[in-house]
Amino acid sequence: MFFFPLRDDNETLQTPHITWVILLSCVVAFIWQMSLGREEQLVIFAYGMIPARLFGLSDFPSEIAYVPAWTTLVSSMFLHGGFMHLAGNMLYLWIFADNVEDSCGRAKFVALYLFSGIAAALSQAAIDPQSVTPMIGASGAIAGTLGAYLMLHPQANVRCLIGIFIFFRMINIPAFIVLGGWIALQFLNLGQTESNVAYVAHIGGFVAGMALIPFLRRPGVALFAAGRSRAFELSTMRRHVPQIPPLSQRPRANPWDE
Repeated sequence: MFFFPLRDDNETLQTPHITWVILLSCVVAFIWQMSLGREEQLVIFAYGMIPARLFGLSDFPSEIAYVPAWTTLVSSMFLHGGFMHLAGNMLYLWIFADNVEDSCGRAKFVALYLFSGIAAALSQAAIDPQSVTPMIGASGAIAGTLGAYLMLHPQANVRCLIGIFIFFRMINIPAFIVLGGWIALQFLNLGQTESNVAYVAHIGGFVAGMALIPFLRRPGVALFAAGRSRAFELSTMRRHVPQIPPLSQRPRANPWDE
């Protein structure tokens, strides 16, 4: 069985220019990575966030230390470890970031995105400060966007593709189930010591987004907006279909009525 979110039905009041710029920047950076060939690994070590380098716990050669260590908290957000890594992140960015940008305004959305990404990187670095493994990807910053979306539109519709073996179906699922399930999965996977996925960074970014959105939203934008989810509307309609009484219980019509 697999579960694949495709889009939501939340309309926005303004064009999400910042979301598009971030998405395009990540795609361009990935194309640049792919063009480097053998030098790609050098770039990942140079611009990825390495905890031991960030905290000054280890010396690194000049070939990968030509930018200040603190700048890798931001530069690491625009690098990805492969096409599927990029595609998954950009899909979630495309679905959820436009509404968060709409609720914050462009400048505050940039702040939320960057601070969430930085919080994610620091969370991952804090659990293993002596690690020399670079962390890359927009996942932590996007996780902050997901946390903010959950606070803003928990009952919005998310259109998802559900697959079981060879059977597929498109259904609406409330955002609080989609995003709540996503963050629950991060906690469940924390014990995977051999995984190269930074689950702690995802959790740190998600929590940061939830904490920041009450302060960065536009004036008048409500948290936990009233739901308009149609996820279960079919079953609701069925429960409210009036029952037609049998013929024996219906009132007889006046014979003079036409």
